[in-house]
Amino acid sequence: MTTQPLLSVKDIRKTYGGRIGCTDVSFDLYPGEVMGIVGESGSGKSTLLNCMAGHLPPDSGQVLFDTRDRGMVDTLTMSEPERRMLSRTDWAFVHQHARDGLRMGVSAGGNVGERLMAVGARHYGNIRSQAIDWLGRVEINEDRVDDKPSAFSGGMQQRLQIARNLVTGPRLVFMDEPTGGLDVSVQARLLDLLRGLVREMGLSAIIVTHDLAVVRLLADRLMVMKSGHVVEHGLTDQVLDDPQHAYTQLLVSSVLQV
Repeated sequence: MTTQPLLSVKDIRKTYGGRIGCTDVSFDLYPGEVMGIVGESGSGKSTLLNCMAGHLPPDSGQVLFDTRDRGMVDTLTMSEPERRMLSRTDWAFVHQHARDGLRMGVSAGGNVGERLMAVGARHYGNIRSQAIDWLGRVEINEDRVDDKPSAFSGGMQQRLQIARNLVTGPRLVFMDEPTGGLDVSVQARLLDLLRGLVREMGLSAIIVTHDLAVVRLLADRLMVMKSGHVVEHGLTDQVLDDPQHAYTQLLVSSVLQV
């Protein structure tokens, strides 16, 4: 593992009026590492994710990213065009609801091809062949390339959203409850797919979820959030097998009792 973080989050704070969204959150994420963020609804995990991804402006703090050309840059101070280009190239965001991350009126192939075109691809044949290749990688048959996402099941829509996000070879992927709302059997298949792609592509990822089984399978490290604060942070297996904070113990025991 390199000593240079890919992402360095420093003292992120976000409040909504008098209510804390997240406060004083700091951590480093290294190339090829997957970080899980867990906590119950309202714990601040989605607020933190959206602040890091540039979807929500934090009140204070820094989100430093190791860019290809300028080294560590605070993405919060980037211009809008710079941030937009970053989100099309080195960053990707997988929404909980695939419809939020897809163009529902555009074909499956068009959804994947759009991201390629956003980074300068213009040759129709190459774009279509790359789209078909990526549909195959997320287990969608080539004969569905011209179908609209609305004709797909929820699990297929989520796999299509993943293909759309990963086609440009990002280095960092933000995932917001990627298996939320899917049937258990569909979740298992999607998690297997995600784990394979993360390893194959050497991706760094930050995954927000309330499902401890998801982080157990995918995350190297784990942050536990409660009321906007990080209450525990460590290696995933260590945190889940030997939780130190009373809140983490409660989360783990509630899963074991189900």
